[in-house]
Amino acid sequence: MKRICNQCQTEMIDDYKVTVEADISGLKISQKGKGFFNNVSAKPKASVCPNCGYVALYIDDFKKFQQ
Repeated sequence: MKRICNQCQTEMIDDYKVTVEADISGLKISQKGKGFFNNVSAKPKASVCPNCGYVALYIDDFKKFQQ
């Protein structure tokens, strides 16, 4: 899926790794489900705009998250 920069409308470059300086494990997005083993989690990736430097976070497997 093409991601377009919200700031300058340039096509963004995907699949950059997201980490936190003090923690090598990075960030994790999670959702608590019903039941004991129904938690869902994913590591976010980043898209970077080569024109203005805007960064957007996304997850690849978003369909496993429920409302």
